[in-house]
Parts: sequence; structure tokens; C-alpha cells
Amino acid sequence: MDRIAEIRRTTKETDICIKLNLDGSGEIRVDYPIGFMQHLLTTFARHGLFDLQVQASGDLPVDQHHLVEDTGIVLGRCFTQALGEKRGIRRTGSCLIPMDETLARAAVDLSGRPFLVFDAQLSGIPLVSGSYSFQTDTVEDFWQGFVQGASAAVHLDILRGRSDHHKIEALFKAAARSLQDAVSRDSRSPDLVPSTKGVLV
Repeated sequence: MDRIAEIRRTTKETDICIKLNLDGSGEIRVDYPIGFMQHLLTTFARHGLFDLQVQASGDLPVDQHHLVEDTGIVLGRCFTQALGEKRGIRRTGSCLIPMDETLARAAVDLSGRPFLVFDAQLSGIPLVSGSYSFQTDTVEDFWQGFVQGASAAVHLDILRGRSDHHKIEALFKAAARSLQDAVSRDSRSPDLVPSTKGVLV
């Protein structure tokens, strides 16, 4: 069965449509008004081998927070929709990712219980490229939205690093690889929900 989801979420602040294929090859099409966030979504899809289509707009004259957080919510909901009852999946995954001087760690449990631990050691200084900037504090907002939408426990930590760019990108890579493992099918229990409770909601 195809594990594909498509969700559109429209509010007075944002309009976001995401299509996700968990069993893809990392193909991505993104129309996103924040350049660095587009880069992160591309990185996420490529390293998780998820096919991802994203179209988003929002009230950027107010702040980047609404759009970035809502993107996390919609992406998380896509994971929930695509996984259904979560039968036959591994459920958990973890990964260490080095990126030059930075070392990032991610651990994921698709438990049905949303919880985020986020320790990225960010400076709080926006990343600036020409006339564009990215509010780095919204990265935690993205992942908070994601865990709510995906009903997952996610731990994201920077063990060492200097560059905020490297820290954030390495966390997205590590999270993608961890999620790839968590959603992978376990051939030894293809029809079982990986929980002693019998459900993951």
C-alpha cells in the first residue's frame, strides 16, 4: 500500500499545502518564501529519501514564526496520515550527523505521544544573506509543530558546533535519517503495531 499523504492547512495567517511520499527517493518541489527554510526542507527530503512537495505562503510582514511553525504542523500531520495505524513499522530511529565542526544527534519515537526536547545551542542571531534573513529561533517552533502534527517524541541535540547554519542543517539531516528508520517496514512483523498496547495513537 502506498504511504502517501496530502494536506492543506489554511488560516488567516498561513496557507500551506504539503504532499509526502514516505517511500520515495528524495525528490522535492518547494515553493517557499523563506530561502533558508526551503534549503532545510530540501535537505530533509533528500536525506530522508522522502518525496516532498511544498507550497506555502504566510504573513511574513508580521513575523516568520507563523509560517515556519505551521509548516512543521502540516508536515507532521502528513506523517500521521501516511502511516495510518503504523502497522509493521520500526517506530523508532536515531542518528548522529557530523557537518564539519558540528555534531548533531536526533532520536525519534512515533509513539502517539507528542514531546520535543530541543537543545540546538543556537546564538539567536538571524542568518543573513543579502537583503534576506532567517529567524533561527523559529527552528524550535518548526519542530514543536512537527511533534504535535506527527504525535511523536523527538529529541534534537547539538553535541558541539560553531556555525548556526551547520547546527540547524545537521539537525534536519539527523532528524530525516531518524524518521527514515522509524517509518521503515520491519519484515519480521509486517502486520503488527509496534506497541504492547496494540495501538499507537
